[in-house]
Amino acid sequence: MSRYLVTGGAGRLGRSVVTVLAEAGHEVVSLDRAEVDGLPATQLVRELSDAASLVDILRDHRPDAIVHLAAIAVPFSAPDDVIFRTNTSLAFAVLDAAKQAGVGTVLIASSPTVIGYNAPTGWTPSALPIDETHPVAPWNAYALAKVAIEGLVAAEVRAGTPLRLGLFRPCYVIAPEEWAGAPTQQSHTIAERLNDPALSAVALFNYVDARDAGEFVLAWLTQPDAAPNGSVFFVGAADSLVREPVPEALARLVPQSAPLAASLGATDPVFSSRRAEQLLGWKAKRTWRTETRE
Repeated sequence: MSRYLVTGGAGRLGRSVVTVLAEAGHEVVSLDRAEVDGLPATQLVRELSDAASLVDILRDHRPDAIVHLAAIAVPFSAPDDVIFRTNTSLAFAVLDAAKQAGVGTVLIASSPTVIGYNAPTGWTPSALPIDETHPVAPWNAYALAKVAIEGLVAAEVRAGTPLRLGLFRPCYVIAPEEWAGAPTQQSHTIAERLNDPALSAVALFNYVDARDAGEFVLAWLTQPDAAPNGSVFFVGAADSLVREPVPEALARLVPQSAPLAASLGATDPVFSSRRAEQLLGWKAKRTWRTETRE
C-alpha cells in the first residue's frame, strides 16, 4: 500500500481520482479548499498557495507521490492574469515543495486546450487523430498556463531532476453524477450536449469519464518504469461525444478539419490515447453510449 496526496481532491476530477486510488487499497490525503462528505481520504482544508505550509504538510504526511489537480479549472472563469498566475504558481509550488520534502514522484494535470482548438482567429489540426506530437498553440490564459506548466516539467527533466514526473491531459471530464443529469462543467447536461452537437464541437467532441481518468492516474503511479520521465499523455474516451458519424460532424461543425476528418472512423475519438495504452496498458472503459442515464 502506498500513500498518495491529491491536490484538488474534492473537485470534479479529484473525487474520482481519490476514490479509484482508495479502492485499489492505497491511503489517500486530499488537499483542497473544501471537504466532500464520504470521500475515502484524509481531508485537509488548506490554501495550496501557501508554499511553506505545503512543505510542512508533505513532511507531516510523507506521501509516496503527489497528484496535482488543483487549479482554476474553467477558462475565462476569472481574469486572465489571475488564471495564469494562479495555475502556474500552484504547479511551481508543488514541484518545489516535493523537492524540499523529499517526495519523489509528481503527476500533474494539463489540458487538451494546449492544442489551441476553437481559437477565434481560426485553427486547423496538423493531423487527425490528435496525439502528443501535435503542436501546441494556446490562445487564452488557461491554455497558456498549461503550456507553461508542461514547460516547467520539461525544464526539470532537462536539468536532471531527481523527481519522477508526468503530465496528463484529461479530456472534458464527466463526473459520475453527470451521466444521470447533473450539469457538466459548462452547465449543459450530457443530453443537451448530445442533442446539440455544436456544444461539443468547440472541444472536438472530446470527453472522459472521471473514473477512467482516475484509473489512468493509478496506472501511471504504479508503473514507475513504464514511461520516460516527464512524459505527456492524452487521456480520453475511446469514442467521441456526438451521435452522428465523427467525420461528418467535424466537416459540418469544424469545417477547417474536413480535409483530415475522413481519416477517422465513425465513432473514433479526435484525441488519441494510444500512448497511454501502449506504455501503461490503460484504456478508457466507459462511454456515453453505456453510461448516459438521463
